[in-house]
Amino acid sequence: MKRSRLFPVLFTATVATALALAGCSSSGSGDAGSTNDATTAAPNSLAAIQEAGVLTVGTEGTYKPFSYHEDGAGDLTGYDVEVITAVAEKLGVEPKFEETQFDAIFAGLDAGRFDVIANQISINEEREAKYDFSTPYTVSPGVLVVKKDNTDITAFADLKGKTSAQSLTSNWYAVAQDNGATVEPVEGWAQSVTLLEQGRVDATVNDKVTYLDYVKQNPDADIKIVAESDDKSSSAVVMAKGNTELQTAINDALAELAADGTLTKLSEEFLGSDVSK
Repeated sequence: MKRSRLFPVLFTATVATALALAGCSSSGSGDAGSTNDATTAAPNSLAAIQEAGVLTVGTEGTYKPFSYHEDGAGDLTGYDVEVITAVAEKLGVEPKFEETQFDAIFAGLDAGRFDVIANQISINEEREAKYDFSTPYTVSPGVLVVKKDNTDITAFADLKGKTSAQSLTSNWYAVAQDNGATVEPVEGWAQSVTLLEQGRVDATVNDKVTYLDYVKQNPDADIKIVAESDDKSSSAVVMAKGNTELQTAINDALAELAADGTLTKLSEEFLGSDVSK
């Protein structure tokens, strides 16, 4: 019945009452429909993902060797890309990658554009307060890196009075500072290793996985590891808080991929070493 239609004024009370009751009945029917809608799988839930047959993944696509395009314009690949692709296969769905800049990647997850993020996201207390993480698929200790001809620094304690290139937002900044280093602020590994190789700093502390990738791409690099930290950085799949069924399913998939050697194989393929555990 269209809302714009005008009813004749000469209705009997009985007819008016009947119409009112009919309206209530119609409204009740609508409520029942709403109740049914409420039982529909929530967006980004495991049920919704499996129903759609697609796991939407947020990733950078420019972060080699974890998420990048072969030869700059080829297929999307990388350690994280292949790991989450294998996870999706275990879930019985296809991965769909949404590439975005890192500074917008969490906003995309918040907005529901992605079901998960796979982009070497390290686990920390601040992130755990807002998001759920899978079990780690990358575990990397911090390493102390110096030039190959450096014999003065062989342990973290030797950083006292030395200069170390560090990102101020990195966990490794505190390691260098706590061991007495004078910190030279940089934006990331690329600047750190450049200053180190130029002899403008004495050392840098960073993830071992980052070092391994660099020396794989630059086998003649004039740097070496002299010590490893007991502190480790762990990276995992990220999803919205409270998505327990999805978290459990991804954890189960990762456990299977670890048991059958897939994670080790992918790690060695892209990083030259097993950093999956």
